[in-house]
This record gives sequence, C-alpha cells and structure tokens, in this order.
Amino acid sequence: MDLLPLCYQELTQFNLAKASTNQLIWNGCYPEIYDRERSPSLWYPAYIRTYVERDVRQIKNVTDTLLFTRFLQLCAGRVAQQLNTTSLSNECGIDARTVQNWLGILESSYVIFMLQPHHKNFNKRIVKTPKLYFYDSGLACSLLGIKSEKELTNSHYRGALFENYVVTECLKNKHNTGSRTSFYYWRDNKGVEVDLLADTGKKLLPIEIKSTQTFREDSLTNIFKWNTYAEQKGGLLLFDGEQNFTRSDKISILNWRKVRSIRRLF
Repeated sequence: MDLLPLCYQELTQFNLAKASTNQLIWNGCYPEIYDRERSPSLWYPAYIRTYVERDVRQIKNVTDTLLFTRFLQLCAGRVAQQLNTTSLSNECGIDARTVQNWLGILESSYVIFMLQPHHKNFNKRIVKTPKLYFYDSGLACSLLGIKSEKELTNSHYRGALFENYVVTECLKNKHNTGSRTSFYYWRDNKGVEVDLLADTGKKLLPIEIKSTQTFREDSLTNIFKWNTYAEQKGGLLLFDGEQNFTRSDKISILNWRKVRSIRRLF
C-alpha cells in the first residue's frame, strides 16, 4: 500500500483546523512533524540529509551527494512548473541522461511526481511537457531555504507552493477514497492553461487553483475558455477564500479545505 503524507482531514486531528494556509504549507504533511511535535526547520534538513546519504544510495549509487542535493534544490525551484530537463542539465552541470535518472530516483522514492498534460487538443497545438510537483510542500520549502511561515508569506514561490499543496490534496483525496479519477493539466501554445483536469472516464472537469483570498471573476477565465473549446458547462475554482457557492453556469467556488467534497461534482 502506498501511503502519501497526511491529508488535511487527517491533520485536523492535531487541532490544526484553524491553522493558516501558510502554516500548513510550511509545516508540510509528514506524520512525525505532528505526532512527535518536530520543528520543521530542524526536521526537514535532517530528513533531506538522511534521504540523500542513505535512501538514494540504496536506490542507485549516486556518489556525489552534494551535487544530488543541489539537483533537489533546483527541482524545488521549479515546483508547479513545466519540466525543462535542458535547464536542469545546464544549471546542475550534468548530462541529460543523468537528469532523467535522477528524476526517476525522486519519483520512485515519492519525493516528486509529474502531472501529465491531457491529450485533448481541440485542433490546437498543445503543450506535451509534464509539470513537476513535490509530494510534500514542507520539504519543498526547506529545499528553497524558506525558514519560517513569515518568509513563506513574502516569498515569490508562495503561489506555486499553494498550487502544489492543493494539487497534492486532490491526489491524496483520490487515493484515500479509492477513486478512479485521473488528474492531468492542459495548456495550449497560446498560454491558456487549466491547472487540473479531473478525468472521470465520462467527462473532464476543469479545476483552477488560486492562492487569493478574494474571489474575482477573472479567476475563471481559463475555465470559460476550456468550456468553450469543449462545448460544456461546469468547473471548479479552489482558492484560499471563505466563499463556497455554485454559480448558475455550474462552476463551483470552494475553499481548498473543502477538497473532500469535490467528488460530488464528478
């Protein structure tokens, strides 16, 4: 059985229902942080050290641990972005084959995962490159050198880390409920992008993720465009605000903490 880090519903058992979103992102979701009350600023660097020096060598004999740690940090700097192996190769000073091997290590050890693009193109040129996400936002924060919740608030990575957190919540919800829904993203060559597409086998539900606490109509722009292309109605906006309602066009606006309830939309 594959056990992902704790989901938000599990974290509420630790009296975190009123925790701020930034606190949850920075703390991450590994159980030991909570059941043993570890400090994230101390626990994650130790975890990274143990992972690189022991686990990685068991999976594959990586001799240059400093370079591999640098590679991990570069991956964290690309969280919620399209994967660019050439850029990783150039910045880390390793060849493309090594990049692919090391990405494979990170995927097989459940540090990162790739969100694949959906193939539906509506006669448009679409992006076919996967997006990179971390299974745990606290680990990504540590690799990025974000040392506190306050630093996260002011970090230019905050939006990407919020998206990462919500995408992984959707993934955990899928695994925990035994759902067969598959998740993708969609982007065309003009920059129109839907953060998540929930594929139930019967329909595709477009999902947008916004870190804002205030609902704005323009947050739905890409859902409108997708629905025009697909000739359908509906969709979902997951954001950090407190409003929860469904519009007349069947687009639901939900606080991300309600992610468990999105199954009813499928």
